[in-house]
Amino acid sequence: VKNSAVYSAAQRIITAMDVRKSAPDPEAAALSGGNLQKFIVGRELDRKPSVMIVNQPTWGVDAGAAARIRQALIELARSGSAVLVISQDLDELFELSDAIAVMHNGQLSAPLPIAEATFEKIGLLMGGAEPGHAEHSLEIA
Repeated sequence: VKNSAVYSAAQRIITAMDVRKSAPDPEAAALSGGNLQKFIVGRELDRKPSVMIVNQPTWGVDAGAAARIRQALIELARSGSAVLVISQDLDELFELSDAIAVMHNGQLSAPLPIAEATFEKIGLLMGGAEPGHAEHSLEIA
């Protein structure tokens, strides 16, 4: 591994994700939780994946870090990559998603296009109700 390539990649990620650091070249352990999370998401995005699965991508970070992470995921999706977001934050899901599917008792609901989604409909899906779509649910082992 060439140190110059690693340093260059780190600087590119720091700039792209607006990682705030307390020293010019800090160890990862010296970054705050939110900045470390932005760096890790940025590192994965820097690989330009065709598919990215994220679980709770903004859990525990401040509003600024959450906004930057969400924007980066939106940009990745707009570039043609598939992005699967697993989150308990409905506002986050409504902001990031083209469609929402809900897990309930080992069943994955049919995807609901975001244009048709409401908090009430998502709540019903979370409770196991899926009028008109039961034939499209999938059994998850």
